[in-house]
Amino acid sequence: MNHPRAHGPLGRYALTEESKREAIANAPSIDGLMPRILGLFGPHRSPLSVTIALVVIGAALSVVPPLLIQDAFNLGLFPETGGPNLELLGTLVGVMVAIWIVIGGLSVWQHYLTAQIGNKVMGSLRVRMFDHLQSMHLGFFTSTKTGAIQSRLQNDVGGVATVLKDVIANMLGSTVTVVASLVAMLILSWELTVVAVVLLPLMILLQKRIGRVRARIAAATQQSLSDMSAMTQEALGVSGILLSKSFGRQSSEVERYRQENHTQIDLQVKLSMSGQAFFALIQIFMSAIPAVIYFVAGVLILGANPLTVGTIVAFTTAQARLMFPMMNLLQIGLEIQTSRALFARIFEYLDLTPAISSPANPTPINRDQLGVVEFDQVSFHYDESGEDTTYGLRDVNLTIKRGEYVALVGPSGAGKTTLTSLIPRFFDVSGGEVRFAGVNVTALDLDELMSHIGILSQETFLFNDTIAENIAYGKEGATSTEIEAAATAANIHETILSFPDGYDTVVGERGYRLSGGEKQRIAIARVLLKDPEVLILDEATSSLDTHSERLVQAALDSASTNRTTIAIAHRLSTVVNADRIVVISAGRIIETGTHQELLRAKGLYAALLAEQKLERDDVEWGANDGSTTPASRRQ
Repeated sequence: MNHPRAHGPLGRYALTEESKREAIANAPSIDGLMPRILGLFGPHRSPLSVTIALVVIGAALSVVPPLLIQDAFNLGLFPETGGPNLELLGTLVGVMVAIWIVIGGLSVWQHYLTAQIGNKVMGSLRVRMFDHLQSMHLGFFTSTKTGAIQSRLQNDVGGVATVLKDVIANMLGSTVTVVASLVAMLILSWELTVVAVVLLPLMILLQKRIGRVRARIAAATQQSLSDMSAMTQEALGVSGILLSKSFGRQSSEVERYRQENHTQIDLQVKLSMSGQAFFALIQIFMSAIPAVIYFVAGVLILGANPLTVGTIVAFTTAQARLMFPMMNLLQIGLEIQTSRALFARIFEYLDLTPAISSPANPTPINRDQLGVVEFDQVSFHYDESGEDTTYGLRDVNLTIKRGEYVALVGPSGAGKTTLTSLIPRFFDVSGGEVRFAGVNVTALDLDELMSHIGILSQETFLFNDTIAENIAYGKEGATSTEIEAAATAANIHETILSFPDGYDTVVGERGYRLSGGEKQRIAIARVLLKDPEVLILDEATSSLDTHSERLVQAALDSASTNRTTIAIAHRLSTVVNADRIVVISAGRIIETGTHQELLRAKGLYAALLAEQKLERDDVEWGANDGSTTPASRRQ
């Protein structure tokens, strides 16, 4: 949902008054929502059937005591002849107590089952959404706030917990109790029953109207929670904290959080108060009914209607039994209508179709061709709607041989990263074809494709876990020996051992306890542990100092040995020894060749070298020593 935003320091999140009203007025709508909600309980049919049986039995039994009260008054306390019949009273009281004991036991059992079913359904729904989000293409995550995704998993799923855990059993139990109470009341006196339920249709109409309002407010409330989650994730992450401190914007961050929190409070108050007058009216009506019944009973008795004291007492008892489940049903109706907005937000994500997925019948990878990557007339633009026809790549033709080291260079925004993102299908081409091991990547199973590709980017991501666990992420079930071997090859083993906790050192949020070079070499170790046939290096050393760059470059040289390597570089000194250098500009390949060939061509590559003020003597590779092996691979 797109809302008008305020400008200034709060512009990313501050809703205007107009947008607040718009958010409340527009609740999400999903076709066939109720059947889908009920379908969530499908895997739990057996315990649900037992729960339903317990609820029905308990509710039916709860109506018996009011009927016994009639006999207790008419036959036990005030028989037509003589004094109270204590034997009959003892029997009736004993039966009523026994019934309440049974109802209590059934209630405990039923609540255990409903809690178990409800929590399992909620848990499976959360896992189902997480699993579905894992299958979404990269474009979804680049266009959606992380906090908004977290809010769907936590706030929205958590918000329907009451419905999932309690509503089914309560709704069924209250319905059975209401029906049974009405039957008992009709048996006792149909005239008094009409008086007791005369305003019920009006209550139901009011409840539906209020429910629609609550659903719209609930949708706006969840959107506000989503914004707060996104705000928290951005502002309190390590990067966000560093940014706010660097620019002295902590007060602005606090202010925008206060503004959104104020919005959330307003919405919560509106949600809480919506329907309160309605329920107060119901409570007044239900509480006043017994007094009205006594008056009507007096009128009926004067009219020669054979109403007894026992009948009146039994009727008011049955009517009292009707009050709580009736209000409960009306409240449940409101909860269901309110939760529709939350369920709609949940199913909205579950209904998202991944733009990129594995084919139904994938083509097996030809292992003899592993390492060969081909771009055939490839064109690409990021706009998935098709409205923007500005291409990031246009008519790219490139074949990378097995074991070849190919460098991609060019100005920022030329399309280098975009080109490499098409190989693992982070994005799909807009035209042309990308082939991996001789097969169109769209015909390959995504998991199998990724198992042969290793990616090392400039922004290294490490989990807030131990060094060993971060490296082991590259290979499930990796042994300590394999982890240490990968670290050794990445030129980080000795550094790890110098830490007090060695491989058990916790790296901190996003690895902030380590230097840039250390993080990068741990990431290289992770890739080496995976041992892919194709390695993609996306400016892996561009943000490092000279010393760290030298260490990381040595590790990269080791990593690229005996495998196809595609390296994106800003610092041309790191790739001058590549087997082939491909120069990209404005989404097209404009030059290709070795370093010396491109220098002689005096094209864009030579111009980029001049801009970086590199001396030719510093970048010449092994031409004078007679070696045919790129210097970047010689140890």
